[in-house]
Amino acid sequence: MNHKGTIRIETDRLILRQFVIEDAEAMYRNWASEDEVTKYLTWPTHPNVEVTKAVLQSWIEEYVKPDFYQWGIELKETGELIGNISVVQHNEDRASAVLGWCMGTRWWGQGIMPEAGKAVLKYLFEEVGFNRIAADHEPDNPKSGRVMQKIGMTYEGTWRKAGRSNQGIIDEVWYSILADEYKQKEEQNV
Repeated sequence: MNHKGTIRIETDRLILRQFVIEDAEAMYRNWASEDEVTKYLTWPTHPNVEVTKAVLQSWIEEYVKPDFYQWGIELKETGELIGNISVVQHNEDRASAVLGWCMGTRWWGQGIMPEAGKAVLKYLFEEVGFNRIAADHEPDNPKSGRVMQKIGMTYEGTWRKAGRSNQGIIDEVWYSILADEYKQKEEQNV
């Protein structure tokens, strides 16, 4: 593994970048304060921007670690920060990672999260050297599962009552993609 940390990544429409403390207002306004966004997540809706600042401060402090991956998703056209995507856990011994993401409801359904996800997969497979990248969602949140499918992940199975979210104890629907599968898909797209 060749950990490089949270580097700036650009796509056609997006800039994926490290957070700065000045992002607190946008993060709070655009997604962290939305109950619909946090409904299926493990963290509660932020009651005020001070909570958002504290979360950002903890992430900013982690950026010194080369194996910390937490990107803010910024729209190139407007400079608006609209969500985040991150490696929520990884296992060095197995070269595996789990991704998580969220974004403000105003930007749902525009293909933004699949665009960000594909860029992050490319970086994590091609630059860092992960062998397996996975993600999971609740059965009641199929839109997140569609993002997993759009970025090339394959359904693996449902772990019954294996997780916890703001909905309580929940089933986890798991998807993954392996490095060789990613490479094969990339070669087919050339």
